[in-house]
Amino acid sequence: MKKYLILLTIISALAVTYFGCEDFSKLEAPVVNTGSVDFARYVSIGNSLTAGYQSGSLYQSGQMYSFPYLIAKQVGGSFEIPAISDPGSLGRIEIVSLSPFTTRNNPTQGSPINLNYPAPYNNLGIPGALLYDVLNATNSTNCAAGLAGKPNPFFDIILRNSALNLGSQFTQAKVQRPTFLTLWIGNNDVLGYATSGGFSPSSPTDPNVFAVLFSKLMDSIATLGTKVVVANIPSVTAIPFFNTVGPQMSQSIPWRGIAALGAPGLFYQKHGEIVNPASFIDSVGLLTGKIRVTLPGGAYAPLLGTTTGKYYRDNKYPGLPAGIDTTKPFGFHPQNPFPDALVLDESEIQTTADVTSQYNATIESLTSAKGFGLVNIFDFFNTIRANDFTGGTVINGINFSTTYVTGGLFSLDGVHPTNQGHAIVANKFIEVINTKFGASIPLIDVSTIPGSLNFAGKISFSSQGYPVLPPDLFNNLYF
Repeated sequence: MKKYLILLTIISALAVTYFGCEDFSKLEAPVVNTGSVDFARYVSIGNSLTAGYQSGSLYQSGQMYSFPYLIAKQVGGSFEIPAISDPGSLGRIEIVSLSPFTTRNNPTQGSPINLNYPAPYNNLGIPGALLYDVLNATNSTNCAAGLAGKPNPFFDIILRNSALNLGSQFTQAKVQRPTFLTLWIGNNDVLGYATSGGFSPSSPTDPNVFAVLFSKLMDSIATLGTKVVVANIPSVTAIPFFNTVGPQMSQSIPWRGIAALGAPGLFYQKHGEIVNPASFIDSVGLLTGKIRVTLPGGAYAPLLGTTTGKYYRDNKYPGLPAGIDTTKPFGFHPQNPFPDALVLDESEIQTTADVTSQYNATIESLTSAKGFGLVNIFDFFNTIRANDFTGGTVINGINFSTTYVTGGLFSLDGVHPTNQGHAIVANKFIEVINTKFGASIPLIDVSTIPGSLNFAGKISFSSQGYPVLPPDLFNNLYF
């Protein structure tokens, strides 16, 4: 009986992800005033945020609620997507139970549905794409990730150059002679650095290089002679990936008995360095309120105070880094600190903030110079984050927040929007289209969009206060 009840809970929690997708796609939108914008050939360029990637996967019932798809349907236009059958690309994160809240990676994957579509897709968003890739990448091996030795299969799935031989995202947009184009790119140029706790082998794209690349892209898009709307880059610290585990750790430290362990504070491995046990110069308390623990850190936070080297085994280190002593209490001793890859410290937070600010200055300046519309996602997401502390943000009668996972705005990976989150983003684009191009497109009623996550019962975390996250939950994640 207990297993039956758990099964009912899981079905209730996940059903809304799939419910109504096909019917929604067949709805006829009313005739609307699109101003000077012609949506006959609408093309979108971007990364996972444009593609409709959710909960660590690209899958059809999520792609059908990507913000470009929703915009196209709102004006009655056709919009072809590189659909992947459910459960989508490898690694989709799913709910196992609500109490305690537990997740897993779906071990199976879907397949591309329309690889034989004879033209480029309208949605050219590619999970993992960097700014460099828009003009230069044509396949999984010559994209930025591929050049760094980590081929990205999404470039082959979406660009299909083995069959079409049409080139990059931009070239495939150009071939379609777009009458309208949206662009949201550059997030990954800083996000990869941040989500790896600043421990990534590569730093964020140099802002000067970013400016050169973005200028070339804007010049190229200007040659298309079409109406364009561009979005800037949100702050990485406004998303649940960086705002979930830290507060729970703070609550659980008294439970672990930090004073009894004789530890003066909670230590992390600073920039890959091993903290000198004879000195606290390189040791920083995680819980100063200024340090962010990444969401994958939730898999290791319950081990605080224990004698363990589990992190290094899980992540297939060839051996313990020099100086690590797993007989010491994990996180509470400078010789067994919390891993750097799971922490964004003050200097790394400042780096991401500075880089994002410079990227956005470039985006805003060049967008304005070309006469394109600008969606200020940076300010919008920051406002939603700020509203979390005053009761949330109510949209169409629904209260949204950045809280993981009940906030309704972000999916299970803590980075990508839910179906309703995409509808909210789509409305920000529509607002700019209406203002910039004299249109009067009605905003999407977010309450009519099925949520990606529906909770049939009360959510509770583990006794330590953390969501139960398997160590490998984010291994297949793209941005």
